[in-house]
Amino acid sequence: MNPEKSVTKPSDVCQVRCFNEELVHQIGQVLPSDDLLESAQVLFGALAERSRLKILYALRNDEELCVCDVASLLNIKVAAASHHLRKLRDLNILKYRNDGKLAYYSLKDPRVADVLCYALRQLVE
Repeated sequence: MNPEKSVTKPSDVCQVRCFNEELVHQIGQVLPSDDLLESAQVLFGALAERSRLKILYALRNDEELCVCDVASLLNIKVAAASHHLRKLRDLNILKYRNDGKLAYYSLKDPRVADVLCYALRQLVE
């Protein structure tokens, strides 16, 4: 014989569909668009890797670094630095230019660095 277990609902889950419909409606009216949230998701996804965070921080003051300088700064191979830079460029976070045998990268939009610096300041306060 298999004893049946009684199923109890967790106490941290609402038992009704929506309690404060007016507030939910008000908040729903001011939520950012899905397109804007998708852009934020891309940005925060790019920020979810330590080497890329270091790269963005290094480029924060309108700096421009070549791939080999980024590799040296991060103490990684040039191929790894190139991979991170390409990823950030593909996400439209960085721009680049060629100068002979060197490829230089810089921020496409300085507000990305502002977001990063703001987050870092909040973590140390």
